[in-house]
Amino acid sequence: MHNAGGEPIPAADIYLDDEKNTAQAHAVSSEDGSFKLTVDHGGTYTVRAQKFGWGGDQSDPIELPRDANKRIELVMENSRNQNPNSATGRNSTSAPAKPAATANNTNGIEFSDEPSFTVAGVTDRSNLGLHGSDTTVRTSDNLARETARLKGEDPEKIAHADATAMQKYQSAISSEEKGDFSGARDLTQKALATGDDAEGHHLLGDLDEKLNDPLDAVREYERAARMYPSEQNYFDWGSELLLHKAAQPAVEVFSKGASQHPQSARMLAGLGAAQYAVRSYEDAARSLCKASDLKPNEPAPYLYLGQMEKTVNAPLPCAEEKLAQFAEMQPANAAANYYYAVSLMKREKDARSGGDPRAAQTLLEKSVRLDPKYGPAYVELGALAAKRGDFAQAIKDYQQAIAVSPQLSEAHYRLSLAYKRAGDDAAAKREMDTYQSAEKAESAQAEEQNRDLKQFLVILKSQPTAAQP
Repeated sequence: MHNAGGEPIPAADIYLDDEKNTAQAHAVSSEDGSFKLTVDHGGTYTVRAQKFGWGGDQSDPIELPRDANKRIELVMENSRNQNPNSATGRNSTSAPAKPAATANNTNGIEFSDEPSFTVAGVTDRSNLGLHGSDTTVRTSDNLARETARLKGEDPEKIAHADATAMQKYQSAISSEEKGDFSGARDLTQKALATGDDAEGHHLLGDLDEKLNDPLDAVREYERAARMYPSEQNYFDWGSELLLHKAAQPAVEVFSKGASQHPQSARMLAGLGAAQYAVRSYEDAARSLCKASDLKPNEPAPYLYLGQMEKTVNAPLPCAEEKLAQFAEMQPANAAANYYYAVSLMKREKDARSGGDPRAAQTLLEKSVRLDPKYGPAYVELGALAAKRGDFAQAIKDYQQAIAVSPQLSEAHYRLSLAYKRAGDDAAAKREMDTYQSAEKAESAQAEEQNRDLKQFLVILKSQPTAAQP
């Protein structure tokens, strides 16, 4: 993508239209003018470019057989220099599709790789033995739910939505807003029958999920992403997979989405959550650190990273640096101070580095001043006191944690140990019994949250087919 003088034009919107002039793919040109469009089926396409203040350009129709790549060149002209006799508002001479003039030009169209998995069905999670007793499982489930809550209207989708396409779903959207999800789904399916588009499939995905039909939902999100690989379509597809315990496929989808939308912080956050779920902890941390670089003021990547730092034994790469940044940028955030303290305490445990427990103490004290009901911070204050041998203070801190968070099982467990060290065996036994009850309550709460959540049954395409008898 360049002007008539050969200078690259960044931040131009590039669309791949089918024979019905419906956009099947979208990209934004980079600083060097390059772009890449990806589709999953052959056909006749036209590539067009738009940018405010510039005259657009459009290629001649391009025949693309399946599994073919095509390199093209587009030329745009500043609208002040545009031919006033041009009826279309594009350059008076449109550049046809042709090989790029320079060898390093990466503009082009290529077909997306087929997913390496198929979602074959769903099963009740209560049959899988995942009863919330594992801290990693609980954290993974929590991150999956938080990732699902990051769904929402994507500015890119809003800016480039096909108004005509969305108009035909207005009745369905109205029904959805009234809570009639079944009726909205019927209306959407009828509208889709008049013309297939990504907007309709995405809407069906939303409605299927609300109707507790995740299998159809994930398939609709996949169709939407393959028809129109927008940031939102990729993110919602990956989020649906992650929410329903298809972590490895979610890694694949979020990775693909992040490569196509490298400025999406939530895509990287979702990727980090999925990588944590498959226990690729260092990769997860790096993804979240990249997300925080993209949107330093967005708390989600830091909070994800903090939860991981709390549950993983070894220090995570870049975690201390980013959590320090979080605490510095949001000093009035109790969680920011708490998670940075957790990172410092973990570093202090590492014999190869000299951590400063006083710094962690200060951060934790600040956290409980900001939020006097923040139980986990009292637990860590107790841990620091116990490490100093001050079991009387540790007992007070743990008791305070329990006072504000009665079901915080870790507080009861640590309090039991502190009583034991202080020589009060009866109190230690009482707290250990309470800990076991609290642990069961936390597991029950986790099961309740997941009770109606189905898990996807995934078949990897690389798996050999079972031998026939």
